[in-house]
Amino acid sequence: MGKTGLHVSVIGLGGFHLGSAKDQGTANDIVAHAIDAGVNFFDNAWDYHDGLSETRLGEALQGKRDKVILMTKVCTHGRDARVAMQMLEESLRRLRTDHLDVWQIHEVIYDNDPDLIFAPGRAAEALLQAKQQGKVRFVGFSGHKDPAIHLRMLAHDFPFDTIQMPLNCLDATFRSFEQRVLPEANRRGLAVFGMKSFGGGGEIVKYGAATPDEALRYAMSLPVSTTISGIESPDVLTQNLSIATKFSPMTAEEMRVLRERCRPLAADGRFELFKTTKMYDGAVGRAQHHFPTTEKLPA
Repeated sequence: MGKTGLHVSVIGLGGFHLGSAKDQGTANDIVAHAIDAGVNFFDNAWDYHDGLSETRLGEALQGKRDKVILMTKVCTHGRDARVAMQMLEESLRRLRTDHLDVWQIHEVIYDNDPDLIFAPGRAAEALLQAKQQGKVRFVGFSGHKDPAIHLRMLAHDFPFDTIQMPLNCLDATFRSFEQRVLPEANRRGLAVFGMKSFGGGGEIVKYGAATPDEALRYAMSLPVSTTISGIESPDVLTQNLSIATKFSPMTAEEMRVLRERCRPLAADGRFELFKTTKMYDGAVGRAQHHFPTTEKLPA
């Protein structure tokens, strides 16, 4: 996992989808099965399902906390370090732990986010404070909108340990994080967490751009620490574990062929709506940036 010295499973479990699971019992089963299969990276965020995702993961990890690398994210969206530290305490309480392995700034997706995050007394200072207090081991940031925003974050030369970004077979030829951000993150020795390998809501698979095997294998074949996969049911977990347990990296030629096959579908962003619309942007961030919060995800 980058320069952290930790070792992480090739896929991680996305936190948002735990809040979409049928109930707490289903979430418990998903987490237990994943851990038994060797998954040790668990993602989350303070605002996922208004805290339900953290609460469900905290319950599911009872007696298992020492088996996992636990991450959640802070959702200040421009507010100060005091708010960030308050959110950290709430996350720790929901997750039933006294520390996080990774704490990231969530949804760095607005053009002015880097300026807000690094302003005096804002979120970047909270990351350092939490680390100094021993409440988090490693820090980073995530975002899904524009590679240029990620690069502006990195240009501050802040001591980030981790970075999270969308990486999939369509991203490679459209506003590409793979082409623009991934090489710089690797150069800096950061642990890279790939996400949205199926398009965020499964669009890449649902509409036939790629099969589940192609999409997940492509994402895992990139130079990343782990590929975070949203899993809300035992069936999806079984599918993704099957792909991961027999995983062999795609060759460079296989990846090139898939990229070229997907290029026409990638060109207008129809299957990467997290880049081209507000549909995947959280309500907390929208409110802080004065955008409407009523849009729904596509059916």
